Amino acid sequence: MKRKQQILKTAAQLFKERGYAAVTMRDIAETMDIKAASLYNHISGKHELLAHLVLEVAHEFTTGMLEVKGLEVSAFAKAEKLIALHIKIALRYTNALAVMNTDWMHLEGVAYEEYSDLRKKYEHDFKTILEEGVTRGEFMSGNVDTMLFTLLSTLRSIYLWIPKKSQEDLQVLKAELPKLLLYGINAS
Repeated sequence: MKRKQQILKTAAQLFKERGYAAVTMRDIAETMDIKAASLYNHISGKHELLAHLVLEVAHEFTTGMLEVKGLEVSAFAKAEKLIALHIKIALRYTNALAVMNTDWMHLEGVAYEEYSDLRKKYEHDFKTILEEGVTRGEFMSGNVDTMLFTLLSTLRSIYLWIPKKSQEDLQVLKAELPKLLLYGINAS
């Protein structure tokens, strides 16, 4: 693994465990058993680490949403795909997803603006899919903002559940979570 990737992995773990504000560059270096000054050969500082971690995950969501939006399937099927996307990202980027969900507000400048725009666009696209489903009778008639909030609240917290579960439990999650979340709003 390249040094910068090791630094990012360590930072993600520490940010998840302690919170971004509580972690120093010295903490990252000590965890990696290297000198703090050597970190700066690979990164400019803690803000760069946070921006990289958060934006990498945000771009994964954006790419996934674009793929789902392009499918010629029902809104219900798109919502299922988005739930699967959240599970996939949570499994692949558990620590970085935690950092994104809990520490994004520490982003600054261009990184903050980019993340904020990506998040708003993703939420808007998800809401549009739900509205489509309500209009077509695929989802029950109701407040779409409440549906979106309920879905995203659950999906954004999957990273909390994953480290505590076995591979078998994770397979059950992949199979059952879409059903549990969507059949509750399914019109049929």
